[in-house]
Amino acid sequence: MIIYPAVDIFKGQAVRLKQGRASDVTVYGEPLEMAERWFKAGARWLHVVDLDGAFEGTPANHGIIAEIARTMSGLKVQVGGGIRKMATIENLIRSGVARVVLGTSAVNDPRFTNEALQQYGDRIAIGIDAHDGIAKVSGWTEDSRIGAIDLARRLEQKGARLVIYTDIARDGVLVGPNLESLYAMIDGTGLEVVASGGVSNLSDVQKLAAVQRTGNRRLNGVIIGKALYEQLLTLEEALEVSGC
Repeated sequence: MIIYPAVDIFKGQAVRLKQGRASDVTVYGEPLEMAERWFKAGARWLHVVDLDGAFEGTPANHGIIAEIARTMSGLKVQVGGGIRKMATIENLIRSGVARVVLGTSAVNDPRFTNEALQQYGDRIAIGIDAHDGIAKVSGWTEDSRIGAIDLARRLEQKGARLVIYTDIARDGVLVGPNLESLYAMIDGTGLEVVASGGVSNLSDVQKLAAVQRTGNRRLNGVIIGKALYEQLLTLEEALEVSGC
């Protein structure tokens, strides 16, 4: 099971938002410094979100993201937030990004999403952020009125292979992952799934690792943010439990 430390970038800073609200932000420092911290602790993947891009629909922090990808050889970077044009994907991949995450565009622009999946295959992940089972878009500010699992199935038919599934109600509040909804996404599709939202301690990572070890469940990994920044667990501990 892959551990993906999160670096969310907002107005040039590494931050965490509570349940995606820009009004409830905690700043932790410079994004490059945070990326170096997780890389030195053993991370092999990094989950980066351009929050300005997610809210505004236009990438705003790709210079910082390119610097992270360029300066840390051996660290694979996946990036989401405001990616709605093929040129943006091409620029990110040229800068060294390993995987691009499509969220709002996966709902609002099927033609673009299909083209991205056809051209880049497993270098494209689908980000589905859900509240009460319904997908949210535009930085979690709008209701898509589409069920998260229905959306995942639709995109799987178009060639998607991996989904990053975030339970918005759990994100940034340290209450533990929603295992029930995670099981539903894994069992309801043929996709690889990255869990996101709610990890609060090492026990949560152990529970997710147990899901992955059942064999028939396709849990690719877990994104961990606030619990790492607040030092409720260490990345080294999480990596050891995950077997990575």
